[in-house]
Amino acid sequence: MATVLTPAKPQAPSGGGPPPPPPPSGSGGWGGGGGPDEGARTVARYRTGTWLGLCAVVMLFAAFASAYVVRRGASNDWRPLQIPPVLWLNTAVLLASSVTIEQARRRVGPRQLQWLAATALLGGVFLAGQYAAWLALRAAGVYVASNPSSSFFYLLTGAHGLHLAGGVAALWYASARAWLDRGWTKRKAAVEATALYWHFMDGLWIFVILLLVVGR
Repeated sequence: MATVLTPAKPQAPSGGGPPPPPPPSGSGGWGGGGGPDEGARTVARYRTGTWLGLCAVVMLFAAFASAYVVRRGASNDWRPLQIPPVLWLNTAVLLASSVTIEQARRRVGPRQLQWLAATALLGGVFLAGQYAAWLALRAAGVYVASNPSSSFFYLLTGAHGLHLAGGVAALWYASARAWLDRGWTKRKAAVEATALYWHFMDGLWIFVILLLVVGR
């Protein structure tokens, strides 16, 4: 006569406590991102998209730099431009903003928002300093069409300022994500991508200022 086997019932843990909970489903602690693996993929997607955008910026400024070097040696009408001193203060401000954005990248919660706001503030100070530099040149009678060197100065600093203004907008977007979005994954991805863009803008500014000072 055959014996029917029945599955054993799960044993309750000793001490009379409730049985252990089932393993978590895909929502997990990553704010609906599908677990750590999905969270890492989301961050990687944001970073990849940022790098693709930065490749276009690299090509643009490489073209500007090549034209700058070629134009400087093409004729005798090139007159070196005196760099406004405020640009050195701007450089210090932008380097300080790299420190604040890195602090924001490494934190969560209210402290992250504070560091993001500090970075946005420093970015605004930098843009105001750029405008002050243009006003100083105009007061000295140096305009866009005054000389090829002044044309490139306005072009390079203006193009960088425009891209940095986009970075300030990205900072406000990342701040909104950190404040409103409960999904940890997208918050982290937005801050990571913004920090990458911001560090790149800092490095790009160092390149621009060296080109204008050393290459004049």
